[in-house]
Amino acid sequence: MNDYERIARVLRYLDENHTDQPDLATLARHVGLSQHHFHRLFTSWAGITPKDFLQCLTLTHAKEMLRQGKSVLDAAFDTGLSSPSRLHDLCISLEAASPGEVKSGGEGWTISVGFADSPFGKCLVGESHRGVCHLSFVDSGDKDAALEELKAQWPRAKLQRDDIAASKLVNRIFHPTTVKNSQIPLRAFVRGTPFQVRVWRALLQVQHGTLVSYGGLAATVDQPNAARAVGAAVGQNTLAYLIPCHRVIRETGAFGDYRWGRVRKRAILAWENLPRSAPKIKRSA
Repeated sequence: MNDYERIARVLRYLDENHTDQPDLATLARHVGLSQHHFHRLFTSWAGITPKDFLQCLTLTHAKEMLRQGKSVLDAAFDTGLSSPSRLHDLCISLEAASPGEVKSGGEGWTISVGFADSPFGKCLVGESHRGVCHLSFVDSGDKDAALEELKAQWPRAKLQRDDIAASKLVNRIFHPTTVKNSQIPLRAFVRGTPFQVRVWRALLQVQHGTLVSYGGLAATVDQPNAARAVGAAVGQNTLAYLIPCHRVIRETGAFGDYRWGRVRKRAILAWENLPRSAPKIKRSA
């Protein structure tokens, strides 16, 4: 079996079995290669990792079922995901500002901003025509400082206050299964260096209710010795919860710092790990 035949075989396998969410070991075994060799081969041929390819298949299948009228819960479990929150995670697309957009500071834009209640206290959210560009938790008395922080990110944009729209958006972010048309992907729009954007995209791959160390995240972005730089990028995230920097811990297992407070970080992680009343799915061998 040559390399092309191996890739063709695994693509056929994924097409037929992606709802089983096969892991890297299963795929490598299917074509008789070691995990390392298979990962390198697949990435060189497809341009993305096997995991990313599987997620693309999963999301495409889920969107089709949602268009057919299935509920978010049914779509999540029918595509092999562990919970509706995993489908929500896959439905977040991250777009990065171009150098020109960063330089312009949002000139000519109108950003809808507002304060709303979240499960973890008051938050400030901003949405431009490119997507959600700001989400921060706001402690009592810090509203003015939160607004100034948003203005500093997009100094030339026009800010339009709309707390009602903000409440609807926040509800969609934190309670996606209760919102009509929640199958429409959320767009996250960020400004950052190429390295920061890589780290934030990697954070979107950390599954709901799980944790990753700074070193593990560094390895994910192919910079295994850059744990400190990864930590700095995590700390610069301006989309609280949406880009889940709360799921990063220290190598020792300690929770570490969090831009919006250690207590809030613990609360979010506890909330994500609450048991959900979801049906168990028995898989055939």
